[in-house]
Amino acid sequence: MSEFAFELELCARLEERDGGIVARQLGGSVANPGGRILDVLCVEPGPEFDDRAALTSETIPDAAIESAVGTGRARYWKDAFDCHPERARSATERAVEIGFFERDYEASAASNREYVRQVARYPDWYDRIVGIENKPDLGRPGDLERQLRTDVGLALVDEAILATESYVTRAHLHRIPDEVGVWRIHRGGTAAGDGLEIEVIREPTPLASDEPGIEPLAAHPGRTEIEVVSPDAKARARRRLAERAYGKGWRTYGFPNCTACRPDDASGATLPYCEWTGRVVDANSECGPDCPGHEPRSAAEIAVDLEAERDRRTAWEAEPDGKRRRQSGLDRFR
Repeated sequence: MSEFAFELELCARLEERDGGIVARQLGGSVANPGGRILDVLCVEPGPEFDDRAALTSETIPDAAIESAVGTGRARYWKDAFDCHPERARSATERAVEIGFFERDYEASAASNREYVRQVARYPDWYDRIVGIENKPDLGRPGDLERQLRTDVGLALVDEAILATESYVTRAHLHRIPDEVGVWRIHRGGTAAGDGLEIEVIREPTPLASDEPGIEPLAAHPGRTEIEVVSPDAKARARRRLAERAYGKGWRTYGFPNCTACRPDDASGATLPYCEWTGRVVDANSECGPDCPGHEPRSAAEIAVDLEAERDRRTAWEAEPDGKRRRQSGLDRFR
């Protein structure tokens, strides 16, 4: 199975099994943004998850969360941020657009400056975060050991797990950090959703996500550059990671404009299954006129609403009521 197909089918299974927030392809580093990409992320709901779901379906900008805007008296937006004005302006606009901030038109009109407030306190909505590295074929490990050692050393997630279809030998386990859990994925058939099952080969050891972490930056012969990441920096990065997971989810794929590809919902989640290849395919890299089985069709013929499916299958809400107050008129500052 391709890593893409493996990833989608595992996400569908985890969503069905555990609930919570499942997302994929998110940054898992702090000192070197983009230096580590997590294949799959599972975010367990915290005590105020319902309050978060009621706010907005989108990712809330980190700068808006950290700002001093607050829920009480409206503030002039420039005075509420401790960051570059362009970032502050962008965060304000986005927070208003998604309903996390609201404009106070009366205060804005009186001062001829834009005043905003938060519609609600940012909730304590997530608990444990689990990172999963997908490697269907352990015969082609690539940078697997380095990636997993980064996850363990940095401890940005609470647990790190390796998921594979390969038979896991003792030699494999010796090359994987002891703290990393290992899953072997079994499939009951050849089509998407044919009885995907998770066999736990080794349970993960909880990582010290609330303590300083060590992030490798660059490797040189005989030495590795590292940076010590403080607990506060990790806490902020974890919040950004959870927020990104909430807004993005894992259904970030398209469907090929080809008659051979049909939406397959046998697993309960709709995946792009290609009847010509007999598997789930990546429309961006695997499909097109160069494929011998390609038969064009218009995108309009593919009736798939992945956002509605996520809304139906999970606690995430596509169109929450929100908490925006109603204000009268004064469109001058819209």
